[in-house]
Amino acid sequence: MHDELAYLGATDAVARFRSRELSPVELLDAVIARAEATEPHVNAFMDTYFDEARQQAIEAEAAYAAGTARPLEGIPVAVKDEPRIAGRRWTQGSLLFEDEIADGTDPITQRLLDAGGIAHAHTATPEFSMAIVTWTHVNGITRSPWNLSMTSGGSSGGSGASLAAGSTTLATGSDIGGSIRIPAAMNGLVGFKPPWGRVPEFWPWNREPYAASGPLGRSVADVILFENVISGPLVGDMYSLPPLELPTEMPPIDGMRIALSLDLGYFKPDQEIVDALERTAGELRDLGAAVDRVEIDWTDQALETAMAHLSFQSREILSSALPDQSDERLTPYIRELLEQPPVSTGEWMESWRYADEMYADLQRKVFLAGYDALACPTLVTTSIAADFAHPDSDPEHGFDDMLDLAKTYPINILGKLPVVNMTIGIAPSTGVPIGMQIVGPVNADAVPFRIALGLEQANGNLFETKRPLADLS
Repeated sequence: MHDELAYLGATDAVARFRSRELSPVELLDAVIARAEATEPHVNAFMDTYFDEARQQAIEAEAAYAAGTARPLEGIPVAVKDEPRIAGRRWTQGSLLFEDEIADGTDPITQRLLDAGGIAHAHTATPEFSMAIVTWTHVNGITRSPWNLSMTSGGSSGGSGASLAAGSTTLATGSDIGGSIRIPAAMNGLVGFKPPWGRVPEFWPWNREPYAASGPLGRSVADVILFENVISGPLVGDMYSLPPLELPTEMPPIDGMRIALSLDLGYFKPDQEIVDALERTAGELRDLGAAVDRVEIDWTDQALETAMAHLSFQSREILSSALPDQSDERLTPYIRELLEQPPVSTGEWMESWRYADEMYADLQRKVFLAGYDALACPTLVTTSIAADFAHPDSDPEHGFDDMLDLAKTYPINILGKLPVVNMTIGIAPSTGVPIGMQIVGPVNADAVPFRIALGLEQANGNLFETKRPLADLS
């Protein structure tokens, strides 16, 4: 019974809370029990707050009885160790800040708390959220519950692993190069990278157009529920977008037109990922959508563009926060990032020029050609070891190797595009889920969700039939 509740969706849980069929305390107890069973194997959490969470669950039960429950009342939400919660430890995955206590609460966490969510744990992240794998000197290695030798992804790797393990009901993520979609793909989840400004931020991240905070969940409905809570304008963030309520019910995808790219012009995905994409294209056609292969003419200049921007802007943000950039306690991937050659203003401007070329090509091939969305893989492979680029076991790999494995960062370059990761199968070679990105037009958040919902309604939820670490039940 505990495991069944641990995998209960947020939307279903809220409905059962309202009908008094289930107590928030029962759900939290199930999630905690699952965490206690899986954490020694997965290592998804940095810190836990179970005693405080139980008191909040009791208060949530009273709110349902009184008819004052809020949208996420009583729902356990695992929070990535990147946004702040005032009074709680805020390491950002770094030994340099292992004793840091947050002096404020960031918008995404404030909104989930205001909506009644219970932040029962902080999830592991790579140092300063700057890797596609999740291991640090402060917390060790976080692993995929589907295959413990493989990574849970990064940088929201602890959030992804906890959802797959059943140790949370919802989880937060943030994404500057794929950090929501990569863990969503590696863990069989739905993950949404909103368009820049949809989920507001404080300085300096409100001015980082590659970056977005967003939700992860095990179903499309759960992610929609969470996204509707955390999105919307914020006083002080002039880049935050007007309100947009995602509908919980959407039209069928019959009649939609979807462009399919297997490589975005320059990637070489594993054959099992290509096979999964082509199989999913057939499923979409069976649902009444037109799906056509398109040739996107992006090149590896996109990687140079992303690195130029990250080195010029995000590295500067990071550097200004570090007391000593040469501190040996920093992970190798952070030191490698900090040691990148300086980027001139001209090179940074050139990165924006190529970004506009990328967008113009996408418009011509997809949106101006009458397609509603673009579908493409999330990763080039599911075979990414949990200790990838770890100095003790994999010293030949580093920061530069990571982006070669992910097909996500080009969409961050085009930061106004909404994109959903949807699970489309399990890789035979690794037993790790395969993800597909569904990319919508500028600020048209409902479009990728409509396609994702159509697929989920046709195929069901992965966790309804398969659950990792089932032998721990």
